[in-house]
Amino acid sequence: MLTALLAGCGAGGLAPVDSRDGYGPAPPGYYRIRSGDTLSEIAERKGIRMSTLAAWNALGPPYGIFAGDLLRVEPPDGSAGAIRTASTPTSARSAASGGVEAVRTSARTSAAVAGADAASSGITWSWPVQGPIKRGFRTGDRTRQGVRIAAGEGASVAAAADGTVVYSGSGLKGYGNLIIVKHNARYLSAYGFNRELLVREGDRVKRGQRVAIAGRAANGEGLLHFEIRRNGVAVDPLRFLPPSR
Repeated sequence: MLTALLAGCGAGGLAPVDSRDGYGPAPPGYYRIRSGDTLSEIAERKGIRMSTLAAWNALGPPYGIFAGDLLRVEPPDGSAGAIRTASTPTSARSAASGGVEAVRTSARTSAAVAGADAASSGITWSWPVQGPIKRGFRTGDRTRQGVRIAAGEGASVAAAADGTVVYSGSGLKGYGNLIIVKHNARYLSAYGFNRELLVREGDRVKRGQRVAIAGRAANGEGLLHFEIRRNGVAVDPLRFLPPSR
């Protein structure tokens, strides 16, 4: 239900969520990564140098990619084909992959590089609450589409970035009092398990602004459930939040 709500909140700017696998169709210029894909194989299929594809997506060795994520397959400036080339030879592909760029399956937690995707999002992010991570994000696992951050009951919950509140309520079972903030046409953030909500739908908020008071999860533990969604798809928040708090 949260997936559908988050997709709906971005109507007009976010891709719809596909009911079969939870992922929306890739927008123009992007490819939706599938389980088993490697960067070199995608480059070969698209007729793009692997080094070029890696550069467009700010990827470095070992070129790890993740099922469900979007991969840019057109130049950022939109000049399609400007640096396309013939398919990468199989030998080069094998040497480049080295068996370590295979997509991680949903059974594994993605290794987050703190803040690695912050710049490409065009958004300045900050931590919504101070506290250790109690449960991390896992690609493809619908029960782990965000992170859970320890927060004493009554702690301030802050907006992770500037945006507009598009949901403030308790209508989604399992999330308690929930806030969703739309940051731009591609990105949303969600804040669950709150004791009290301090903003209403339509409110403009600034990064660091207090938007809620932390509460408890169903098990009684003081937690904030925090998600970042890109084009309606959950992504690892740790790849956007700064490494230090």
